[in-house]
Amino acid sequence: MKPQNWQQKSDQIRARFIEEKKADPEKFAAPLNLSWSNWGFGMEPLNASAERLARHGIRFIELHGNRYGADLGYKTEETRRVLADHGLQVSGICGMFSADNDLASNAGPIRQRAIDYIRRNVALGHELGAKYFLIVPGAVGRPAKIDDMEVARSVETLQLVADEFSQSGVRGAVEPIRSAEVSIVHSFEEAEAYIKLVNHPGVRHINGDVYHMLVEESHIGETIVKHGTRLTNLHLADTNRGALGDGSLDVDTIIMALYLIGYNNPRCFCTPEPLGPGGDPYPAMHGKPDEAVLDRLVGATADYWREREACVRDLEE
Repeated sequence: MKPQNWQQKSDQIRARFIEEKKADPEKFAAPLNLSWSNWGFGMEPLNASAERLARHGIRFIELHGNRYGADLGYKTEETRRVLADHGLQVSGICGMFSADNDLASNAGPIRQRAIDYIRRNVALGHELGAKYFLIVPGAVGRPAKIDDMEVARSVETLQLVADEFSQSGVRGAVEPIRSAEVSIVHSFEEAEAYIKLVNHPGVRHINGDVYHMLVEESHIGETIVKHGTRLTNLHLADTNRGALGDGSLDVDTIIMALYLIGYNNPRCFCTPEPLGPGGDPYPAMHGKPDEAVLDRLVGATADYWREREACVRDLEE
């Protein structure tokens, strides 16, 4: 029986993976960096979140970009101490862009909030050694467009603060998000176009998310290989936006594609963000944590990812 189109693409990635692994085994020696995005833990204290991640062998954390004002959010020394106590390093800062700080807004005060928000949270990233800061070009939870000038306004606004990325050494990483949640920049191709419009050395990277890619890309592995030089962080969740292993995501092909682009390096991360299905996921950041549910999410995901990565790394034929 002839393979389906997606299977043919996956088979091509598998064949290339096996071939390149034989030719240059050193390229595949280091494992991928597994991180975790903590904003989905809701109002849980950072110490509890850090303890959970450490207990499940996760050594990196993507921090909620929660400096929403001068008096709000993570305090550097306290955060550094908590993370050090649990052997964690900061992979990146997850920028949260809602209607309150929308880069594409047609209201000047809201765009100024976006600029100020980026400055505060990129500073947090610099202080804690983060490698990237996640940028959403339009508000999450606003899928209807304001007008035809959204991209132009978003680009213009981001350009005003782009120097902060270069000066801090924190990569600006644009995240494409499915059209059910945002009005602009849904695919990797659109993220590439947006980055070219921004035209700044501080904003050159992409933050991917496999849940959005399932909707907006024709094949996740193929997209990773095509845009590999841009990718610096990849959010992970299964097809039901739950723990890895709970759905039908082709995790093996994703892992192979990441190795093919040399993603197993110190500035690139694989970061689970299982938020559950639905529309706007942002309310999760204000939710009451359920420790048992979160323990299961982290444990099941980490175990499954390591199991599949080990299978892929052992692949010979």
